[in-house]
Amino acid sequence: MKAYVFPGQGAQFPGMGKDLYESNAVARELMDKANEVLGFRLTDIMFSGTAEELQQTKVTQPAVFVYSVAQALSQGEAFQPDMVAGHSLGEFSALVASGCLRFEDGLRLVYARAMAMQACCDAVPGTMAAIIKLDDSTIERICEETEGLVVAANYNCPGQVVISGEKEAVMAACEKMKEAGAKRALPLQVGGAFHSPLMEPARKQLAEAIEATTFHTPICPIYQNVDARPHTDTDEIKQNLLLQLTSPVRWTDSVLQMKADGMTEFEECGPGQVLTGLINKC
Repeated sequence: MKAYVFPGQGAQFPGMGKDLYESNAVARELMDKANEVLGFRLTDIMFSGTAEELQQTKVTQPAVFVYSVAQALSQGEAFQPDMVAGHSLGEFSALVASGCLRFEDGLRLVYARAMAMQACCDAVPGTMAAIIKLDDSTIERICEETEGLVVAANYNCPGQVVISGEKEAVMAACEKMKEAGAKRALPLQVGGAFHSPLMEPARKQLAEAIEATTFHTPICPIYQNVDARPHTDTDEIKQNLLLQLTSPVRWTDSVLQMKADGMTEFEECGPGQVLTGLINKC
């Protein structure tokens, strides 16, 4: 059984998608459609923009989404997923690839999500940090004991967990993590505290956009970040998309569950090979 997986914010790079646009008619049509839906030329930034321009949340999220979906659907009849999963933002790419969302609807939701998250970032300064080689229970305990708001946000693979929250709390937790034996505690270059309670206002905004969007039964199960379980029920899928904003990404459990359910091979669609590395470590 084959799983297709889709990366999230952070996988972007300057020039992403240019070769695919020039070589594949399906991808070209989707990217041109994205420019039309968004009302600005996203492809110009993807192909020719600087790393700084690509790092803007309102650009990054639609750019990674568009490239990921285009790479998957450009395969034509060869694209035959038995299961799909996406890391954070990548969950929306997976939903479009599995037929649960139309491309245009998925893009509009991604853009609404990006703008809502950006508003949260502007309102309360937050950040994230990667904790390397420290067990999950110790990380969770230190987060609970640290003054201020800091939580485990991404369980990426064994030995790699990302924490998220208020800047001072994250920095304080990083020091405690290193004292507890973490090999490294690396602050990430991100705009805010994603997958933490600081994103609650964004969840309320996204709920309105989701309720106004038509979801279809996907052609295969999607393993969602919130519970690492396979879903095909559209009401469950919508609820999990909302919970995802303030809940941790359970990527390690998702990979292990897909394997337990019969995954024998996987393919990453999108910029880079971040998820391929994480899956191999799982």
